[in-house]
Amino acid sequence: MSFKKYIKAVGTGVKGNRELLENETMDAITKILNREVTDAQIGAFLIGFRVKLETNDELKACVKALKNMMKFYEIKNSIELGYSFDGRVRNPFLFPLYEEILKDFYKKNSDIEKLNLVISTDKLQPAKIGMCAKDLASELKTNEYVHIFDREEYLKSLSDLTDLRHELGLRTVFNTVEKLLGVAKSEYAVTTAFHKPYVQKYIDIFGEYFKQITIVKAAEGSPEVFSDGKYWQVKDDNIIEKSFRLCDFGIEYNKEYENITIEESKKIINNPSQEILKLSKFNIALYLLFANRVDSLSEAWERLN
Repeated sequence: MSFKKYIKAVGTGVKGNRELLENETMDAITKILNREVTDAQIGAFLIGFRVKLETNDELKACVKALKNMMKFYEIKNSIELGYSFDGRVRNPFLFPLYEEILKDFYKKNSDIEKLNLVISTDKLQPAKIGMCAKDLASELKTNEYVHIFDREEYLKSLSDLTDLRHELGLRTVFNTVEKLLGVAKSEYAVTTAFHKPYVQKYIDIFGEYFKQITIVKAAEGSPEVFSDGKYWQVKDDNIIEKSFRLCDFGIEYNKEYENITIEESKKIINNPSQEILKLSKFNIALYLLFANRVDSLSEAWERLN
């Protein structure tokens, strides 16, 4: 089908817009990734698609199209951490501390099945500013438990759209679907949502690809917790919500930056305070729970300490 018909389907207005069929959505996304259409056409489609509001079926078709063009790896016994690819400014990244915490954990808890953490990175995407996970990936010195995958290597066609996405300066469909593409064929996954309607949306979009997906209310689009929160999982076809309070685990953290830099974040990671270490352990406790390695958050916390 002519790409102009896809633009018309999403960019005509309330009366003229229509939902794209699965094969149409996949064809449109494939043509964009292969750069078979002009940048002007790509921009028109992405903006129209976003303003129209993509349906869950259209988003699922986008995921399928992206997966068709990916290079996959396999990290057994893993949980994928669905970080956003846009920037963060209020908190440091904690994941560079996870490797040593997990090494220490498994020295003391050999009865627990190994859990690997999978993180995807790429250059900063719009619409925020700040630093992204890729900026801190080099702080990981080993990868026994934490495995970083660069999208420039496993889905270069999407990475190559970075400059165009920055020209648009807006969130697009890619911001929604790029967080959990299953690059390492993980059994489990966790990502974050701030608004509750996105809980069901992410479960619908990504749920079929994982044994269990968890949505956590966390900081700046990443599954790293810095304050009290909650998480959602599907149990017996129902979405179950559970809350947690950091003070119940002896954590008192109230630091928030106005615009943290990469260098500040590196200093925090390389010389972490006790509260940062506690926060990092607490996040590991959540991942152990989300991947069914423990029966409760309290058990995970006790084993980590």
